[in-house]
Amino acid sequence: MAAKLLTVLLVGALFGAAVAQNCGCASDLCCSNGSSVADIVTQSFFDGIINQAASSCAGKNFYTRAAFLSALNSYSGFGNDGSTDANKREIAAFFAHVTHETGHFCYIEEINGASHNYCDSSNTQYPCVSGQNYYGRGPLQLTWNYNYGAAGNSIGFNGLSNPGIVATDVVTSFKTALWFWMNNVHSVIGQGFGATIRAINGAVECNGGNTAAVNARVQYYKDYCSQLGVSPGDNLTC
Repeated sequence: MAAKLLTVLLVGALFGAAVAQNCGCASDLCCSNGSSVADIVTQSFFDGIINQAASSCAGKNFYTRAAFLSALNSYSGFGNDGSTDANKREIAAFFAHVTHETGHFCYIEEINGASHNYCDSSNTQYPCVSGQNYYGRGPLQLTWNYNYGAAGNSIGFNGLSNPGIVATDVVTSFKTALWFWMNNVHSVIGQGFGATIRAINGAVECNGGNTAAVNARVQYYKDYCSQLGVSPGDNLTC
């Protein structure tokens, strides 16, 4: 996830309550044209993903649907501002990428992440802190100092001095994934699933960079669309 920081726009609690009220849902649920996201992301749907991870996986006892829904309360626009089909496609796309990035919720941290340098020293707004590593963590494997810094400012943690919290606090972990999604992916969801791949890891995977990874993401997406009863749409690859 090397996408540069986009301007963060948080929706206030009062607005979130109003959205829920308008669609007939309780004030603590994000709605999707009359159905809450929780109605779509059922426990069965979530378990269908995480149950494919081996029992030895660190993420097996970390990621939970309850934590996802708790984090979702801060992002009322997720899966909520399009048609019913569009909202289901966004939810399917999000979990397709999460499945690919974490191996069905197996991994919390990037494999051998500490061996990679994700410090962009040219970014003076979010300077790297000595001794800290900004490798992939969480459902969408947040990386780079500028993403940790910006996510932390938005969510309310010190992403530069304490990036490790993304791997120890599960609600914060899901919030970083939703933060990245809403600021880098949400706006292109209408262009097709391929555009979401480009937004997340296009520099590495698109245009023949890693066709196998692209195909894996697409297969997860098509599978989840099928489970949610929606067509996957067009422009699936990049």
